[in-house]
Amino acid sequence: MGSGRFDSNAYRSFTSSTVGKTTEQIYTSKAIHKDLDPKGVKLRESRDSADNPNSTPLIVDIDVTGSMGILADVIARKGLGTLFESILDRKPISDPHVMFMANGDANYDRAPLQVSQFEADVRIIKQLSDIYLEHGGGGNGWESYNLPWYFAAFHTEHDSLIKRGKKGYLFTIGDEEAPGDLTKAQIKNIIGDDLEAELSSKDMLALAQRKYNCYHIVITEGSHCRSYRHTVLETWKSMIGEHLIVLEDHTQLAETIVSAIEVAEGRDAAESTKAWSNAKAVHEAVKNLPKGSSPKLLGR
Repeated sequence: MGSGRFDSNAYRSFTSSTVGKTTEQIYTSKAIHKDLDPKGVKLRESRDSADNPNSTPLIVDIDVTGSMGILADVIARKGLGTLFESILDRKPISDPHVMFMANGDANYDRAPLQVSQFEADVRIIKQLSDIYLEHGGGGNGWESYNLPWYFAAFHTEHDSLIKRGKKGYLFTIGDEEAPGDLTKAQIKNIIGDDLEAELSSKDMLALAQRKYNCYHIVITEGSHCRSYRHTVLETWKSMIGEHLIVLEDHTQLAETIVSAIEVAEGRDAAESTKAWSNAKAVHEAVKNLPKGSSPKLLGR
């Protein structure tokens, strides 16, 4: 997947249609949509095309439990346009192919993982709008942010890595602690895979990191982080290290993703963030990320 180019006018027409609507009126699915169900999916592919000859995959996973439903609203009304337009204008990466994922809790939710195709144009709007906002979660202190890592590791392929030896980008986003381990039974039930042995969350992250530069964005406005901020941040520091991003203003989510990519590609954080509407919040979020951390793989 990944033909076509992003049409700003078509996206603005969509955002205009959301004026006066509630989040639930934008996201109307009452259960997981068949096109977003990961169970039985062999591969989601980001492939070069005439429109996008040097494609770069970008996976954005949003937590759709409880208070984190605000993320889906921001992405639909503003963030998707900012994401595509800024990448196409600022060119931190070439020919972006965007996949959205939505995660919940594998222990409690009916739809703990949803996955779109990789898209380069406004077809992603339809898939984004089909996401089921379950507003679930549970009392275990985390959501299943490891499901996107597992799916990315085992069920995606991209030409950026195969042809050019360059990883894509994967951002998980939420307000809860780093996830506990998934069981083989949960993987079988949610994705359909039969594992020979258990994989820890750190195993899943390490496998995803073979294909993607993986980051996690903690949204501090979320109710869980407001109550347990220290624990949330410490568990994520232990899990993902210097690729932890702490964001104090969720409305700057797309801008933060763009600047994080720019820093990884070698741009100075202050230079990258100065033009955003809340430059201070974005700069605080990305200023400690390792600069120039996305080289081609050795030997390529």
